[in-house]
Amino acid sequence: MQFYKYQGTGNDFILIDDRNRSFHLSQEQIEVLCDRRFGIGADGLILLQKEESFDFRMIYYNADGREGSMCGNGGRCIVRFAHDLGLFEKNTRFMAVDGVHEASVERILISLKMTNTSKMEERDTLHFYNTGSPHVVKYMESLDKLDVYAEGKAIRYNDYWSNNGGTNINFVEVLDENSIKVRTYERGVEDETFSCGTGVTACALDMAVSKGSGSPINILTKGGELNVSFEKTAKGHFENIYLIGPAKRVFSGEIE
Repeated sequence: MQFYKYQGTGNDFILIDDRNRSFHLSQEQIEVLCDRRFGIGADGLILLQKEESFDFRMIYYNADGREGSMCGNGGRCIVRFAHDLGLFEKNTRFMAVDGVHEASVERILISLKMTNTSKMEERDTLHFYNTGSPHVVKYMESLDKLDVYAEGKAIRYNDYWSNNGGTNINFVEVLDENSIKVRTYERGVEDETFSCGTGVTACALDMAVSKGSGSPINILTKGGELNVSFEKTAKGHFENIYLIGPAKRVFSGEIE
């Protein structure tokens, strides 16, 4: 099987050109491919398939081999992949699990339009959003000293969030009015990742709700810098949300 490895701010993925619909691996096989010791190693696996009336369809699997919800950095990586395959020149429209997405390529930067959303819940100082995937936002100080695995796992598997479908956990340190640092515990990976696109989107939107910040918001992650722009309506609803950052091909290969 031919595969391609892409990364977006350290969030890395196995990309498969599945336009001929020949990919038929099990959950266990996908999990092995994503394993960093016994496989290729990745935070997830993404299929690029044909889709009528669109440039392509994105199918995303978490590192545990289960099909996942929308992945923002994965979306930026598959846009770069489709561009490398020559499926479009600058602007694209594609289908994903959460609906239609638009994106554009400008040199190293990929601008990905996210789904419209609004703040959905607040519980125990945690702010909950669905930006294509479910995300909790929690503000912290001294983020560099935080044990993200332990703190994130405790929230991820507490009774409330476990009984409500599970969620990703984002820890946020405010740097200034329009800049934040974010570290994320991702479900499906069940550990901290270097970056999470839907997660930083949720954090940026919450800065507008909780701190009164305007667009855009600059985000520093372990894997690099991202930018989120948005329009906030009078009712606290967000539209024209764009996740902007680099995505690049790392290597390609074959695996049996």
